[in-house]
Amino acid sequence: MVIIGRHQAAVDIMEKEGGLLADRPRAVAAGEILSRGLRMILAPAGEQFRRLRKAAHTHLQAKAAESYAPIQMDSAKDVILDILDNPKQHMQHTRRYAASVILKVTYGKTAPTSHTDKEIILIHTMLRRFQTLMRPGALYVEAYPFLKYVPGYASYLETWRREESQLFHEQLDRVRGELAADQAGPSFARYLLEHQDEHKLSNEEMAYLAGSLFGAGSDTTAVALTVLIMAAARHPEAQARVQKELDEVVGRDRAPTFDDQYALPEIQAFMLECLRWRPVTTLGFAHRALKDIVYKGQVIPAGAVVFGNHWAISRDPSVYPDPDKFNPQRWLNSKGQVKDDLKFPSFGFGRRICPGQHIANRSIFINAALLLWSFHISEDPSSPIDDKGFVDGVIAHPKPFDVVFTPRLGDAKQIRAAMEKYAEDI
Repeated sequence: MVIIGRHQAAVDIMEKEGGLLADRPRAVAAGEILSRGLRMILAPAGEQFRRLRKAAHTHLQAKAAESYAPIQMDSAKDVILDILDNPKQHMQHTRRYAASVILKVTYGKTAPTSHTDKEIILIHTMLRRFQTLMRPGALYVEAYPFLKYVPGYASYLETWRREESQLFHEQLDRVRGELAADQAGPSFARYLLEHQDEHKLSNEEMAYLAGSLFGAGSDTTAVALTVLIMAAARHPEAQARVQKELDEVVGRDRAPTFDDQYALPEIQAFMLECLRWRPVTTLGFAHRALKDIVYKGQVIPAGAVVFGNHWAISRDPSVYPDPDKFNPQRWLNSKGQVKDDLKFPSFGFGRRICPGQHIANRSIFINAALLLWSFHISEDPSSPIDDKGFVDGVIAHPKPFDVVFTPRLGDAKQIRAAMEKYAEDI
């Protein structure tokens, strides 16, 4: 096992040699038992992975992601209204946002109205199961694969598999029925069904490709938004810079939209720093070397498991000076624009980079813009935030924390009225 913890080494090995690290190590519990080899994120390099990746990237590329703007704006507006109604539940509101957007994008399905909706609960139950199995050494079957043939071993995994498969197929079949009745709106599932022959996908592959997207995209986006709220509360001076820019570019008479995105570099820098400061995936996902890789006189042997350690890379002082300091200004050049020569691997590396990155980035932007336009976010003096308080796992979930949302437009009624107008203009 090789763990890469510095920025330049990650670029040289994980990116420039990305073709040699396009494989995944064997994942018996999550990949073979739970998913039956159908999850793209765990698929080994080869013909199946290429088909799945092509289908995902074609529909989720940057230009296609722009078409989801109305969905994201509408759901982000709902986050503001949810916070006005119940600020204590801000973490649940971001989870509802993420789940509702990804459901609409993936299946064209009407957004759930609450984080307690049955569908959202089911999604997060399955995500917890998957992430449990992905923890290194979680089950003995990873070290002793023959155990999967032992009758009764981890029988609950088969139950989980049936429940997951049933959900994924039900969602895809619903879109298939809507398509037959000429009632299907745009969605990833519709795209897969209409281009099934082109991408040479089986029904099982389509069900899991769509299902994996709406599972993974929901959790990671929710965590990123929660970190953004945490960062704003913990670093009021950085928040103030963003709000000054919002007031100058957008003003108080209307709420920000995607049309403002490139005129708001302070928000983009704030987002980038959030993703570096508290990476959504701290260790990243494992790659497997297809051939020997020689780097600076040393060899990563074929078959080695290779991690690009997001947390360690984010603390590389040669690229991010004073790395523990939350400093969005590190992302801006002397002209106040976002640097094009500074990166952070928030979405993975090489050919295994997350296909939903463009949708995720746009979700983070519109929520950041609306939240910081609507509210001043601060710590609750009676309940200080532990900004190192995260639940250890494949996805680093922040532990619950309290913040205070103070309306910037005068009072809650004015913000509510602004969001109602925002909905009319979408």
